[in-house]
Amino acid sequence: MLKKQLAKGFLQVVIICVLLQTKLVFAETIHDNLLKASNTMANAEYMRARFLSLMKVPFDKSDQRKKALIIGDSYAQDFYNSIFEGHHLKNYQISTRYIPVRCQIFLGNESNRKIEVKDRDFCNQADSLNKAKQQISEADLIILGASWKAWSAKNLAQSIKNMDLNSQQKIIVIGKKSYGRITINDYLSMQDSQLKQLRNRVNTGQMEINQILKETLGIDVFVDQHELICGKTETCPLFTDKMELISFDGGHLTKEGAQYVGRILFENPILKNL
Repeated sequence: MLKKQLAKGFLQVVIICVLLQTKLVFAETIHDNLLKASNTMANAEYMRARFLSLMKVPFDKSDQRKKALIIGDSYAQDFYNSIFEGHHLKNYQISTRYIPVRCQIFLGNESNRKIEVKDRDFCNQADSLNKAKQQISEADLIILGASWKAWSAKNLAQSIKNMDLNSQQKIIVIGKKSYGRITINDYLSMQDSQLKQLRNRVNTGQMEINQILKETLGIDVFVDQHELICGKTETCPLFTDKMELISFDGGHLTKEGAQYVGRILFENPILKNL
């Protein structure tokens, strides 16, 4: 009887040690992920690199796959990372065009173009829908992603109309996103149970801009990533279901965030059926 009790007690001790070790490893993993996310320069380089490597790359006429053109600013870069990390759009050859956030995605009457005076020369030199027209005409799929401003969102339906797409071409617009203010030093001292519950209020105007896009573009074109990731409230979670930080700066995605966001976005019928 004594041997059985000792064996049982030993087994309980082993189980407790394993559980404690597992919890410690999990805590160290969260800690390591947070420290990795605090490296803004490395994360920003990750965000840009793949998108820029495909910038203005001509479509290969000998490639039998469909052609996808992703146009936009750093938010389009995030979206491409979600494509890459999730192995989405495998049946497409992909090219990209970078339009800085200061310039916005717009094609139409110049009187409706609300670029700040200080940015006009810069934006005149930057890429644009007008400069991308030839490549747009070659694409089967055009995806627009940006940190939309209210004026460009209001004009986007007309900008798309001015692109003169044919009936065989498909266009998709990715909505605006925000994860609020990221304070990694605060998270390092918090319990994982607290981190799971963390939600930040999104940037001012985001909900209104996404609503403009939803109303003017329709459900066959517009992907409301805020609603898909965050729900219908004005707050967003900060961590994935694996307790990895989604955004390193409140606006842009970590590698883990790109994986997580892409997995959810590509369950949306507009993207899932590509």
